[in-house]
Amino acid sequence: MPETLRGDCANCFGLCCVALPFAKSADFAVNKSSGEPCRNLQEDFRCGIHTRLRPSGFSGCTVYDCFGAGQKVSQVTFHGVSWREAPETSRQMYEVFPVMRQLHELLRYLTEALALPAARPVHAELRRSLARVEQLTEGSADALEKLDVAAVRGEVNPLLLKTSALVRATAGGRAKSRRGADLIGARLRGAELRGADLRGALLIAADLTGADLSLADLIGADLRDADLSGANLTGALFLTQPQLNAARGDDATRLPEGFERPTHWARP
Repeated sequence: MPETLRGDCANCFGLCCVALPFAKSADFAVNKSSGEPCRNLQEDFRCGIHTRLRPSGFSGCTVYDCFGAGQKVSQVTFHGVSWREAPETSRQMYEVFPVMRQLHELLRYLTEALALPAARPVHAELRRSLARVEQLTEGSADALEKLDVAAVRGEVNPLLLKTSALVRATAGGRAKSRRGADLIGARLRGAELRGADLRGALLIAADLTGADLSLADLIGADLRDADLSGANLTGALFLTQPQLNAARGDDATRLPEGFERPTHWARP
C-alpha cells in the first residue's frame, strides 16, 4: 500500500487528536469534545503516551487510522499552516478532516482492488474511479467541506462489490453470505468461511479461533475483541490494520502480506 495512504503523524497537525470527539468508556479514559485538543497531545502534535495507549485507557486510539488523510489535510489542503498558527482555519480544518478520511479510505480500497488479478475485468473502471477520488482529495477546503461524500461512496461501492464477487469466485465451492449479519459472540471456531461475504458483519467478541477466512470480504466488518487465534486471513479482501488492532489473535494467526501483527496479541 502506498505510503500516502498510511497515517504519517510527523506531517500532521494532530487532527485525529483534536477534530474527533470521544466519550469516557472502555476505549477512552476521559470525555473530549470535537475541536478540543486531547490532553495527551504535545506541542509538536505528537501523542505523549503513544507507546502506552492501552494501559493508559486509550485503546480506542490504537484502532484508528486516518489512511493518510491527516497529512493530506495538513500539508496540502491547508498548505502546512496549522490550526495553532492560524486559529481562524480550525473550524473548517476539523470539518474537512473526516471528509478527507473517507476519501482516503476509498482510495485504499480502490488501490487494493487494482492489485488483484482476479478483478482484471473491472480494472479500467477502477482506475477511472481512483483518478476521480484522487482529484477530489486535491480540492480546496471549501470544495471538500461542501462535498457529498456519501454520494462518492455510492459511486465507488458497486465497483468494490464487483471486485469482491470476482475474487471470491476463485475460492471454489459455494461461498457463504453473511453480509451485515449479527454474529456478536458467535461460536465460529474452525468455521469454513473461505470466500465468504462478511461485509459489515458484526463479529464483536466472536470466536473465530482456527477459522478459515481466506479470500473473505471483510470490508466494514466489526472485529472488536473477536478471537482470531490460529485463523487464516490470507487473501482476505479489504481488511484494514485497525480491524486487526481491534481484534485478538496470536502468532499462529495467518495475516495477508503487508499487515503488522498487533503488539497486544497473545504470544505462545
